[in-house]
Amino acid sequence: MIDKIEELKDIIDGSDNIVFFGGAGVSTESGVPDFRSKDGLYNQHDVRFEKYQPEYLLSHSCLTFEPEVYFEFHRQKMDTRNIEPNAAHRYLAALEKQGKLKAVVTQNIDGLHQKAGSKVVYEIHGTALRNYCTDCGKEYPVDHIFNSTEAVPHCECGGVIRPDITLYEEGLPDDQVAGAVRALSEADTLIIGGTSLAVYPAASFIHYFRGRNLVVINMTALDVALGERVLFIQAKIGEAFTELARLQGIEI
Repeated sequence: MIDKIEELKDIIDGSDNIVFFGGAGVSTESGVPDFRSKDGLYNQHDVRFEKYQPEYLLSHSCLTFEPEVYFEFHRQKMDTRNIEPNAAHRYLAALEKQGKLKAVVTQNIDGLHQKAGSKVVYEIHGTALRNYCTDCGKEYPVDHIFNSTEAVPHCECGGVIRPDITLYEEGLPDDQVAGAVRALSEADTLIIGGTSLAVYPAASFIHYFRGRNLVVINMTALDVALGERVLFIQAKIGEAFTELARLQGIEI
């Protein structure tokens, strides 16, 4: 792995417009479970939810037709308020501070990139750290849903208060998509990490990249056509970025 990390260092040294595109694997080293691995949310056999398909529990249909089930799942499985950023988040924040990294495009909803210090983050699946009323649009703090005594939290206007995340069957947020597409199309280097690129339409965003350097850091190879000139580093992303930071003399 060391030779490839050194190659990545050379790529970063020669780049001035880097974009990082990440998925659930970026946060697993902070203790946030991913979805599809053997220990992921989809494979956690919880008797409260075992009769439901995992995708359904994170769907607009579940929120609409069985809101009690949706909010119980959200409270039990989607609470990341006390989770801390790991080396991957901290390294990307440091790279942005240097002026090298122009944007993070994330499929995660945990807010850990911002918690680590990143400023330009496009959350294409929204964030669990914001809540709003589905009727009047009033915003509520992150703690509101978790602290509510109601099984289904309601606004003072009577509307349901929901997290500002993109559920299955819902469209992606227009402003975040526009920012992500712009950043990807302008980048000279794209680093993809911690994602299987199995979730669409988010995974299709990487095709907006037209730059010269494409890097993939993941525990498994991606079953996606990315062309021949790809630097693939098979590693946990936090470990790879820790070694990279050491070579660059960056404190994370």
